[in-house]
Amino acid sequence: MSNKLIGEMGLHTKISNIFAARNIITAKDALSMTEFELMELLDVGMKEIRLAITLISEATSPPCQSARSLLEKKVENEHLLGHLPTHLKGLDETLCGGIPFGVLTELVGPPGIGKSQVLSTMQFCMKLALSASFPVAYGGLDGRVIYIDVESKFSSRRVIEMGLKSFPEVFHLKGMAQEMAGRILVLRPTSLANFTESIQELKDSILQNQVKLLVIDSMTALLSGENKPGAQRQPQLGWHISFLKSLAEFSRIPIVVTNQVRSQNRDETSQYSFQGQRIIKVAKSPMSPPLAFPFHITSAGISLLSDNGTELKGPGINTIHARGHSDMINFHGDCS
Repeated sequence: MSNKLIGEMGLHTKISNIFAARNIITAKDALSMTEFELMELLDVGMKEIRLAITLISEATSPPCQSARSLLEKKVENEHLLGHLPTHLKGLDETLCGGIPFGVLTELVGPPGIGKSQVLSTMQFCMKLALSASFPVAYGGLDGRVIYIDVESKFSSRRVIEMGLKSFPEVFHLKGMAQEMAGRILVLRPTSLANFTESIQELKDSILQNQVKLLVIDSMTALLSGENKPGAQRQPQLGWHISFLKSLAEFSRIPIVVTNQVRSQNRDETSQYSFQGQRIIKVAKSPMSPPLAFPFHITSAGISLLSDNGTELKGPGINTIHARGHSDMINFHGDCS
């Protein structure tokens, strides 16, 4: 607005011509001088100078906005950001469309349950990667995915199998399986320092390569081996989480991290009647009460046993003691 031309601000023609004759062309030119300097340079009275400055200031100042209008704009912008579908109907309905764009989402589970919850979170992330890479016509984002595979467990063969079983209408098209798998770039950092360097270089890569999803699997594994027994991991993890949050806001894509947790006490698992099943739990969500969705794993990946979540109640339902982080599953974003 400071470069707006004075001749376009509705000043009286005479004073506008005087400004132009003294080579004061833009609002910035005029407002960078004092009233007395302008009066001397233009050779006009103070009354005319003050009137001109008032008009120029009003023309270049952003209009006042009410709290209501700001809120409406925020809701509109968040609606435009959209969501990445998980293709799990009940979960997508709960999250108002899926994993929200522009925020950091955390998937957390205790290791060592059946095929292991760590494996379950990986299956979940691989299905998200497929969703992000699909053509828009098939409910995808038609983009690329950066998958940071810390524990070297990512399997392109498994991704293609999940795609063939879950989305046959896409993957049975000639060459589509190879194309979709080729859109998922897998990085395997060898150390925390290597990971830190990689994410700092991601900003340009995300924009230039039409990346629509970033996955880090897992944050816990990144820190294991970096500290001696008893050392504090939180400061290191805190910096990386903050950086990833800012990266999500900057790039306007969903960023998903996985983590591992352990129960706060041995009796915690006996609180709920569905214990013994694998569950996806939505915790600390601004758009939903704590809900649990039983699921199983098939050749098609994760599948919900019911689209109706079971509401969880009781003390401490939204927290679980984690190795370096305290949330179970975090979905940030507003329902629009």
